[in-house]
Amino acid sequence: MVLPVVLIKLIDLVWYQLLANSCHRAARKVRNYGFLLGNSSPPNKPSQQQPPFSFPSVTKCVLEGRDCATIACDIFGALLKSQSVFPYFMLVAFEGGSIIRAFLLLLSCPILLVLDYELKLRVMIFITFCGLRRKDMESVGRAVLPKFYLDNLNLQAYEVLASTGSKFVFTSVPRVMVEGFLKEYLEVDDVIGTELQTVGHYFTGFLSKSGFLVKHRALKEHFGDKKPDIGLGTSSLHDHLFISLCKEAYVVNKEDSKSGSNAVMPRQKYPKPVIFHDGRLAFLPTPSATLAMFMWLPLGIILAIFRISVGIFLPYKIALFLVTLTGLNLSAKGCDNSTSSKPDQEKRGVLYVCTHRTLLDPVFLSTSLCKPLTAVTYSLSKMSEIIAPIKTVRLTRDRKQDGETMQKMLSEGDLVVCPEGTTCREPYLLRFSSLFAELADEIVPVAINTNVTMFYGTTASGLKCLDPIFFLMNPRPGYYVEVLGKLPKDLTCAGGKSSNEVANYIQRKLADALGFECTTLTRKDKYLMLAGNEGIVQDNKRKKP
Repeated sequence: MVLPVVLIKLIDLVWYQLLANSCHRAARKVRNYGFLLGNSSPPNKPSQQQPPFSFPSVTKCVLEGRDCATIACDIFGALLKSQSVFPYFMLVAFEGGSIIRAFLLLLSCPILLVLDYELKLRVMIFITFCGLRRKDMESVGRAVLPKFYLDNLNLQAYEVLASTGSKFVFTSVPRVMVEGFLKEYLEVDDVIGTELQTVGHYFTGFLSKSGFLVKHRALKEHFGDKKPDIGLGTSSLHDHLFISLCKEAYVVNKEDSKSGSNAVMPRQKYPKPVIFHDGRLAFLPTPSATLAMFMWLPLGIILAIFRISVGIFLPYKIALFLVTLTGLNLSAKGCDNSTSSKPDQEKRGVLYVCTHRTLLDPVFLSTSLCKPLTAVTYSLSKMSEIIAPIKTVRLTRDRKQDGETMQKMLSEGDLVVCPEGTTCREPYLLRFSSLFAELADEIVPVAINTNVTMFYGTTASGLKCLDPIFFLMNPRPGYYVEVLGKLPKDLTCAGGKSSNEVANYIQRKLADALGFECTTLTRKDKYLMLAGNEGIVQDNKRKKP
């Protein structure tokens, strides 16, 4: 009975400290800054204080001739359109931690509502980072967060930042959450943020000895008597103190961010294209969106199991009808059941060359054509192999051996190959391997694209066996399949073209059909960027010397 009593007293003490400190801080801020919100002056001082909302809008900032200028700003509320930091803590908790950690962070939302900004951050930092491995945070910062930061980037604020020569970002959020993105994508010179305490390779969830970063104090310490040329911030009191220390100060207003198309960052204006990114969540996890996800999860799991079962056990047309009723949208175009034009004694299967979006690409192509196909793939989990409704063959990345395997499969029937070698979520096509062009003259390019709203059906660092399940857990997943028609013989190797010329031609043709952009990036580039390895699973069944 002693332990429960101690726990109750401890909880009571924590609640008292949180609420007491929060109320005390709020009262102190009202006392110190309340006169700024009204017309009256503070005691014994003339009414000459400039109100915090009098700084000009960021839209008034002149961009020309700023090459040698120095800028100081925050990322949240200034560079990003949203001031809320919760979604980015949720991304770290879910993608770097676990679903349990993410659920605990969601449960803390009612508590966060009654806390002031500093205590709110401390609570989110503790839940998100307590026991989190440093390498997991590095992985999320490199492969997950940049995509969401870029999607939420304020175009007007970014243009001001990009026009300057020296860029400095001061933020109260943990530095590890923003530094990688700011330096790699926005070319920021230095990032000054709240530092976290670590023990070995793990975060403790507490702040380091330097404590919580206060932006205006950090700016004074960093620059000393020298003032930055430009300061960007919001119209909040905290940012008022921060940007008032700069020679020129500009405010990023919510109204400017919401009104006008210029506030939205178009993909073509991204400072650096995001070709690869990782993580399961396909939406920005605000509190309401995260709550909707957790409420959907039980139904989503049941729905995914039903969709998989229907695809395995029922004929193509019946399966397609039933999964369509569950919300899955399959759009098929040009599916004319292409067959080989060679004589029967030389009859070989047709080689379907597809873009690669998920592991389910061959399955949906087979369903669209209403005929069985054989799929060859490099990375296929045992679970995916078991639940696949079509025949699958694993490749070894040995060119000669894989060529012989594919030749054998073609002699038995139609074959599906994805020459990119890995999936890509964004509107880009990776470099096509030319091996397929050396094996067949009956080649049919197939343009495939997907659409998800909640979960991505691919991963570079997670469990690949769950990829199909996550895709099918989406409320309304979409698949687009367009069969472009058989490649003319004079454009194949039999017509005198080299295998590289054939592969590059098909890549361009598929990119044009989908409105995508061709790249020379490979599977190796993707895994080095997202997972820090070459994406090759070592065989554990090695022969002992």
